[in-house]
Amino acid sequence: MNILDKIIAYKRKEVEEQKHLCSVKSLEQSGHFNTQPLSMRRFIQREDLTGIIAEFKRKSPSKGIINADAPVTQTTMGYVQAGVSALSVLTDTPSFGGSNDDLMAARKVNSCPIIRKDFTVDEYQIVEAKSIGADAILLIAAVLSPQQTKQFCKVAHTLGLEVLLEVHDEAELQQHLDAGADLIGVNNRNLKTFDVSIDVSKRLASLIPDHVVKVSESGISNTGTILELRQYGYQGFLMGENFMKQSRPDKSAQEFIQELRKAELQNK
Repeated sequence: MNILDKIIAYKRKEVEEQKHLCSVKSLEQSGHFNTQPLSMRRFIQREDLTGIIAEFKRKSPSKGIINADAPVTQTTMGYVQAGVSALSVLTDTPSFGGSNDDLMAARKVNSCPIIRKDFTVDEYQIVEAKSIGADAILLIAAVLSPQQTKQFCKVAHTLGLEVLLEVHDEAELQQHLDAGADLIGVNNRNLKTFDVSIDVSKRLASLIPDHVVKVSESGISNTGTILELRQYGYQGFLMGENFMKQSRPDKSAQEFIQELRKAELQNK
């Protein structure tokens, strides 16, 4: 088993345990079930924002501890004030050091779209995402069948949530293309080797239909990369480690976005 296989095997057990602790009916009692989720798709397309989806994550399987001390409230508020389009909050504990509490804390103080970043393997988690205040969920093509992806998209849309479908290569993209995802994210990191290459996003760009918002994920560390990827039709840019590895991720995001806006003006 590779690292991803181990993570998914553990996640399936974790979800089964959670179902016994908190029923779907209990999740549906959350106040968030009465609120209309925000559209991450629309926020990414807003011209007054940057297209950046800033991520809050404490650690990762490939890097270990990235930032154990950054406060979720201050960091996510700082991201939004800097001009990001949306937030991504990790809720997986073993691999990323996150929790549902992190997302709920970010939800309390921010009025932008928040995607719940986790390994979704069960419909229960989609209901759970809605109950903690998420506006969108991540589906990873590498761990789901095309039939599961389609069904999970349907459930998410019924709850008013949007779906970011993550793919890593042409085969995954073609197999899951008609699932109904609102956004397709190309992960430049190979989940088996953890090698990163922006060329993956460039290669897959023309295969993603124009009506789907294109998002490039992982390995984005300079403004030039964003400007280059925009030429390939990408509107969203998921950035986590680049900000989180700094002592003040919010300040790092602010400086990055200031630099990006200067570069955009020079390119006009």
